[in-house]
Amino acid sequence: MLDELSGGVVEKLDPASAAFLNASGLAKASPMGMSLYRIEPMGMVGSVRTPLVQLDVRPKDRLGLSRLLFLLSYAGDQGFRDDPVTADEHTELWSALAASLAQLAERALQRGVLQGYLTVDESLRTVKGRIRISDQISRRPGMLVPLEVSYDEFTEDIAENRILRAALERMSRVPGVRPDVLSRLRQLKGKLDAATRLQSGAPLPPWQPNRMNARYHTVLRLSEVILRNASAEAGEGQEQTASFVVDMDRVFEDFVGAALRQAMAAFPGEMRLQYNAMLNEAVRDSDRLTVRPDAVHLLGGRPVVVYDAQYRARTDRGASLTADHFQMLAYCTALQVPTAWLIYAGAGEVKLRRILNTDIDIVEFPLDLSRPPSEILAAVTDLAEQSWGEVVRQARTGM
Repeated sequence: MLDELSGGVVEKLDPASAAFLNASGLAKASPMGMSLYRIEPMGMVGSVRTPLVQLDVRPKDRLGLSRLLFLLSYAGDQGFRDDPVTADEHTELWSALAASLAQLAERALQRGVLQGYLTVDESLRTVKGRIRISDQISRRPGMLVPLEVSYDEFTEDIAENRILRAALERMSRVPGVRPDVLSRLRQLKGKLDAATRLQSGAPLPPWQPNRMNARYHTVLRLSEVILRNASAEAGEGQEQTASFVVDMDRVFEDFVGAALRQAMAAFPGEMRLQYNAMLNEAVRDSDRLTVRPDAVHLLGGRPVVVYDAQYRARTDRGASLTADHFQMLAYCTALQVPTAWLIYAGAGEVKLRRILNTDIDIVEFPLDLSRPPSEILAAVTDLAEQSWGEVVRQARTGM
């Protein structure tokens, strides 16, 4: 097991496992001779498993699995909270994922497989539903039958069941899953045989949370996390391999953006994520310099506050923290905003940095990801209230 910021270890590997590890993007395995490889993290976190090797790279500060899944899921839907993962925080990742998926799927399917309406387009000799006039004319000019029709069918072959079936199948292919959990996953998958099997690499079908599919909400969020971040397949010789790899920089950035936009909705104006702005005057496009802060709040179309999320502070990367402040100073200068909020992952106190010879303030705001999800979201709400309060104060003083 490695930490994402660790310097690496030397381990004995077979060439196939080393190649799979390198292809996963989780770590780099460099040969040193005599079957020894130096394994170094690549800035990602997750787990890779082959029949002979398992490598886990944990987030800094030992962020638990339930917290990681919470962050991964929140950007997609603000209804995802504590309950999806009931496993111990320090349980091995694959065991926790498999057991959690089985438990949540059993809960979702306890009252039977969900059914819904699916729109079907078919060619029939009798009228069913409505005739697709344009298709009938273009495909069968002058012919009365067969008819191009569309109708709604009440069926189990809906997006929710397709996604759940795909997640169950993927976790069933992970090597080393406990036999009792594997049996549960396969039994659950068997209940969903009426759902169309999703092709590998195909986009997930869209679904909308509603009252009818409420019992599926939690398991679908976990299923989407598994399908977007995990792979499990038969490699050479039909040996099973699996990987679950995520970029924590992107995870933290997406989470902060989604949570902050939700919190700032309570105040006037609008929040825009990944906001592009010009940094210099330029005649030619090739000479233009741009900045792109993670989030900017606008009032009357004018930026009033800027935010940037940094999962790894510059000190984590072996560089000076000052570089983050230079970046924030550039944001404020380009957007003509007097205050920037630097949000970083970690514990600590809020700090105000007043930049000399300017009217610009940079506020360092820590977000402790080891806290329960409700407390993490409460901290983001506090950030929104503090930043909006600063906007109001500046408006009153004419800054």
